[in-house]
Amino acid sequence: MRTDFSQLEPVLTRPAAPTRIYLDHAATTAMTPAAIAAVADGMARWANPSSPHAEGRAARAALEQARRDIAAAYGWTGETLLTSGASESLDIALGRSVATRRFVSSVEHDAAMRAGGEATLLPVGADGLVDLDALQSLLGNGDHALVAVQWANSETGVSQPIPAIADIVHAAGALLLVDAAQMPASEALAPHADFVALSAHKRGGPPGMGALLVRDLATLQPSGGQERGYRAGTENLPAALGYAAALGEPEPIARWTTMRARLDDAIRRSGGTVVADASLRHSAIASYHLPGVAAAAQLIRLDAAGFAVSAGSACSSGSMKPSHVLGAMGWSEAASREVVRVSFGRTTQDTDIDAFIAAWRAVARATQAFAA
Repeated sequence: MRTDFSQLEPVLTRPAAPTRIYLDHAATTAMTPAAIAAVADGMARWANPSSPHAEGRAARAALEQARRDIAAAYGWTGETLLTSGASESLDIALGRSVATRRFVSSVEHDAAMRAGGEATLLPVGADGLVDLDALQSLLGNGDHALVAVQWANSETGVSQPIPAIADIVHAAGALLLVDAAQMPASEALAPHADFVALSAHKRGGPPGMGALLVRDLATLQPSGGQERGYRAGTENLPAALGYAAALGEPEPIARWTTMRARLDDAIRRSGGTVVADASLRHSAIASYHLPGVAAAAQLIRLDAAGFAVSAGSACSSGSMKPSHVLGAMGWSEAASREVVRVSFGRTTQDTDIDAFIAAWRAVARATQAFAA
């Protein structure tokens, strides 16, 4: 039974200091200083990169260097198409791939679900991992199909076994599209994926910028315009420079791993559940279930106390609809409505985790007191 917080005295108060604690970096994270400086530099190079004059050629040279830097950060040697973000990249790959059939894992981001249209959904287990036996049985030999899978789920943080999935997909003659919006540049998908969708604002770059890495342009139908004829529109030079600069700054993965392990342990000890606890997960993304307390109530109370967290993907949490990701993992609708997501960024400190643990425990104590 959910707690009716309207009957409780407030147990959380906003911190005395005006500083808020932002723990929603999976939705978007702050631009790095280097990215901000690079965007400013790009704004000074305001000429159109497609113009033939000297100013346009200078802008083109800067854009192509940014393209090379983005590819190099991911160890990519194929083509790099600059887009407005991972959602558009997924739309291009799923909408214009030469594949005749499309498969999308049942825990993909809403953007992939929309772009996939009538794609066949691939089942996952309670651990959030794609059922490899089901994938193999659905793909036939010589199958001209496209399979879309996230590198790490944006709600639960569950990391898919991309090398094993790639082996199955390629053995069947199919293509693999990986949504790597949440993937740090220190990871590499070059040996495994045929398409990779990327987003700058998840990695400290500017919003409205991303890329689609393509192993072979022959597997993608052109549409005319810029980006080698695969995307129309004037190139966003400032954003491209900002993205490239952000990727040049390493992310503190080891620190995130330690912080998340400590937070996971505190949640368990406080009566909560760590979603997909036994699975390999993104070091900076985790979802937590507090039985009896609606996610909406948790978010309101935590926000009032100075904490920014979310209920699943930012693209769908505004509707507060049940998570299709948790549903695919076997969670009931009631339980899935009691889950919040916490995610770290470059600026997250140990003291932020300590403060959040105290706030979480206060909500849990209020629940227990009401139930008693």
